[in-house]
Amino acid sequence: MNPNDGPADIANLLQTQREAHRHAPFPDWALRRDRLSRLRRVVQEHESAIERAIDADFAGRPRIETQIAEIFPSLAEIRANLRGARRWMKPRGAWVSKWFLPARAYIMPRPVGVVGIIVPWNYPLFLAVAPLAGALAAGNRAMLKLSEYTPAFSQLMQRLIAEHFGADEVAVVTGGADVGAAFAALPFDHLVFTGSTAVGRRVMAAASANLTPVTLELGGKSPTVVAPGYPLQRAATRIIAGKLLNAGQTCIAPDYVLVPRDSVDAFARCAQEQARRMHPGGLADRDYCSIVDQRQYARLTGYLDEAQRAGTRSIALFEGAARDDAGHRLGPVLLLDPPPSLAAMRDEIFGPVLPIVPYDRPEDAVAFINAQPHPLAMYWFDDDQARARWALQQTHVGGACINETLMHVAQEELPFGGVGPSGMGHYHGKWGFDSLSKLTPVFRQSRLNGMGLFMPPYRPVVHRLLRLMKRH
Repeated sequence: MNPNDGPADIANLLQTQREAHRHAPFPDWALRRDRLSRLRRVVQEHESAIERAIDADFAGRPRIETQIAEIFPSLAEIRANLRGARRWMKPRGAWVSKWFLPARAYIMPRPVGVVGIIVPWNYPLFLAVAPLAGALAAGNRAMLKLSEYTPAFSQLMQRLIAEHFGADEVAVVTGGADVGAAFAALPFDHLVFTGSTAVGRRVMAAASANLTPVTLELGGKSPTVVAPGYPLQRAATRIIAGKLLNAGQTCIAPDYVLVPRDSVDAFARCAQEQARRMHPGGLADRDYCSIVDQRQYARLTGYLDEAQRAGTRSIALFEGAARDDAGHRLGPVLLLDPPPSLAAMRDEIFGPVLPIVPYDRPEDAVAFINAQPHPLAMYWFDDDQARARWALQQTHVGGACINETLMHVAQEELPFGGVGPSGMGHYHGKWGFDSLSKLTPVFRQSRLNGMGLFMPPYRPVVHRLLRLMKRH
């Protein structure tokens, strides 16, 4: 079967996996370990081919960035599941109310069945492997819909998965928006989607017709705050590093920076110095990533053109050319104190454009963040630990870093996910295992028990027992 043939074929593929799951609904650890090990071989044995494919799709993505942001975290996620899933899949003891003793209770994690995973273009390997590893560790089968905007990688991954897995275990689906819509509408047992908030709404609407549970990782405008007194050079070093990874095409990239009003120009100078240290060749530096395609490039340059028409002051961070239209390469640009009406202040930027928003008091910075939809991440730079804790308590975000950017996503022991418009649900490590399992509660009655006292006809002793139970 070729999953590219159309909606009927992917529906048949789902049915194949469903039937396989019915015949083997609870894989033992040996089989789960084998599947995870095969997934690890897909990554380990084909690193160079993966790097070349992603580089080709972006028309210029540094292979070292693919190593840092895709190969390494993918292997780390698989390793975490290999290390922990044998323990996670065991029944978990639970307390029984004293009134029900000597009965016992426990929680049995069981596979949900077939998991659908919709993968975006910006990190096509990691955002496929991370949820897939959790699905396999939890004993599920999985179907992946890869992005049409990364055709070289999608074709490679489809071939590699087919070489290492049966179609009834893991399968890769490719194709355009019509295939994606049909995929989201299938009655999966769980659906994982990573992408924009707008598309996430459509995916959730499609899933709702089947009452399919969803995990949505959506992004949004992740704020960064430089607190009063924090060293600007130190802040700029980490903020620019986080922003320029993958040329800002990262769901948790700093989207805008709130800086004390009297420090805006000084911060801009520090940011420019850091960008030029990182990429001394500017746009010609092959350690700097291209924008994935002309469509995304036009969107980003449109933000800059609109800002220029509005009279917003901008600062190019690279020396030399700021744009390469033919190669869809865009140098990083700061927008200083942009008006809120700009599209760059309303939309998730997802590229190397960084608005700098001045504020007068930390309370004003927090109020600005809270006036926006809940973001996927927040970055707070501050040496005052009490103020940093206060900021976390006053905001509602998917995840946060103090004095750093991005690094929370690389921690296997931390749940990763959004809140409200930036997503729902969690994955990574045990959090992914639990999200893609049914944590089945089990109550085991003892041969000797008092439940017969509570059956009709109700005798006076029942009323006395109820009064006692209510007091205790």
